[in-house]
Amino acid sequence: MNRVRKQIRCSENTQQTIVKEEITVAILDTGIGRHPDFGNRVIAFADFVNERREIYDDSGHGTHVAGCVGGSGYASRGFYRGVAPACRFCIGKVLDQQGEGCIESMQQGLTWVLENQKRYQIRVLNVSLGIGKNGEMERMEELVNLLDTAWEQGIVVVCAAGNNGPKEGTISPLGCSRRVITVGCHEGGYFGARKDLCENFSGRGSRSILYRKPDVVAPGTDIISCNISWKGSDRAGYRNAYTKKSGTSMATPVVSGAAALFLQKYPHMNNDQVKRKMIYSAYDMGDDWNKQGWGMLDVERMCAE
Repeated sequence: MNRVRKQIRCSENTQQTIVKEEITVAILDTGIGRHPDFGNRVIAFADFVNERREIYDDSGHGTHVAGCVGGSGYASRGFYRGVAPACRFCIGKVLDQQGEGCIESMQQGLTWVLENQKRYQIRVLNVSLGIGKNGEMERMEELVNLLDTAWEQGIVVVCAAGNNGPKEGTISPLGCSRRVITVGCHEGGYFGARKDLCENFSGRGSRSILYRKPDVVAPGTDIISCNISWKGSDRAGYRNAYTKKSGTSMATPVVSGAAALFLQKYPHMNNDQVKRKMIYSAYDMGDDWNKQGWGMLDVERMCAE
């Protein structure tokens, strides 16, 4: 995440000078592990897969995602901190150990977020997943409608573009809504011409529609964030506290963290204002619109007066 923060211009000074309003980010994923980078900031947890009460993550995906959003970097002395290290977390487990889920669990998770929006002061919802099978498109529309409802209720909904590119029209169904912020991967040339870059398989929008998808892009290749298999303590130090993952699942929480950071500084802004500020401040890399959207996330420009 140290490298990512530099790419999106999210400096330590920017993070520290922003007023620390209590902004809560809801994450629907595989859960969250007890990690030193989260402290006591996990204020709510619900399990729609195994119906367990204690917080856990049997996959590691959700923990990694949460670290990208707002890990404090405590186990690395701040080096691998996320984008909004002061935010709070509201976690819904909708995916199993293999990172797979069903429409029912996702519906339950979204309904839970909507019902608890005011209770936990949820301002941002991160959806780093693709869900559903072929032949379930009608039911997928129900999920998209729930995401639109969350947006209408004032939640900044951030969805992954998916990893089914590079063909045109390969955006994940959950990221196809015109309202939500859909995030694709882009490294901005950081890794040169590597063939395994996330941006090479990031979901692409369709040139035939009137609006542009994805909305913005962020780094998603070899992202280092929180690991569920960490060991150690403050006295002995921490080992294996971080791990590397790639995909639009990693780019998406970078953008969710930026939304949370912006709302910490401007808590009275609504979600439409957040989206406009984000896309209009993005850095245009001159790439195709159906690949880069409005461009690379730029936190410094987004949070400027």
